[in-house]
Amino acid sequence: MAFTPDSPVLPAAETIGETLLEFPDNFLLIDLCGEYDRNLTDLENKLGLQIVRRGNQLVLLGEEATRQAAAEVLEALYARLEQGRDVEPADIDRELRMGGSEADTGTRAGDQMELLKTDRVEIKTRKKLVEPRTEAQKAYVKSLFDKELAFGIGPAGTGKTYLAVAVGVNMFIQGHVDRIILSRPAVEAGEKLGFLPGTQDEKVDPYMQPLYDALNDFLPAKQVAKLREEKKIEIAPLAFMRGRTLSRAFVVLDEAQNATSMQMKMFLTRLGEGSRMVITGDRSQVDLPRGVMSGLRDAERLLKDIPKISFNYFTSKDVVRHPLVAAIIEAYDADDPEKC
Repeated sequence: MAFTPDSPVLPAAETIGETLLEFPDNFLLIDLCGEYDRNLTDLENKLGLQIVRRGNQLVLLGEEATRQAAAEVLEALYARLEQGRDVEPADIDRELRMGGSEADTGTRAGDQMELLKTDRVEIKTRKKLVEPRTEAQKAYVKSLFDKELAFGIGPAGTGKTYLAVAVGVNMFIQGHVDRIILSRPAVEAGEKLGFLPGTQDEKVDPYMQPLYDALNDFLPAKQVAKLREEKKIEIAPLAFMRGRTLSRAFVVLDEAQNATSMQMKMFLTRLGEGSRMVITGDRSQVDLPRGVMSGLRDAERLLKDIPKISFNYFTSKDVVRHPLVAAIIEAYDADDPEKC
């Protein structure tokens, strides 16, 4: 069971118990503990217990619930190392959130069907292996492979776009699609930027930068440049989608809350044979002029009962950025009388 108290503190001395974990491979134990035992320190801070290292053993000191949670995380991460995989701080966060419930089958996700058959959901890209860090993210990733049209709706920092781009890269390198198309409405976030100088690409690049960042996380920079030159990867404003039919493509519309109803209809009707389409957005961050209906809200209202379309929702509990981001989102939501 996941255990992540907001303000972890060590329990009173009379409630402290002890759990002993033994790890046969000292080299793997070193990787498990991390540089300067930073992984152990991270776990101590998040769960509110003490971890003492003795040779090839770890002694957990704390209340029973925290000791059990820490033991599950450490054993899952050690099993990961035994399979020849790395352990990063994000893996600790994921194991805490997921509660160690995913049995690691040791099978890397090679293609779409293999990924969906395993308990652990993994997205293999050229540069890294991406794993969902919450149950909502896991369900979202599965729907991206399973459905031709999927929506990801929720606050910033929940991995909606990042995971969608990762799945797009996975499907592209596996040959399930011939190209990746990433799009956003070119709407200013409450600021008037004026007429930007430069070429068409230079004008729209500032709006598209988050999509470039995600792509560069999954593919080498030279490959991204080459694929863009060959038009196998396209990054363009939403307005440029009009009149096109997107066949055998993985298409992502990011920041969809800033699309108008007409733009959303136009975009959704671009779906062609052999394509996958993902729409992501945050209903609390609409930058459209007052009185203009968000296309994301409209699409949700009109399409929610179509079985072949998946709607996936995230909350502040799914935020995987800095912990303060989740607290900030919760504070704003609590103060919003028209909270979605």
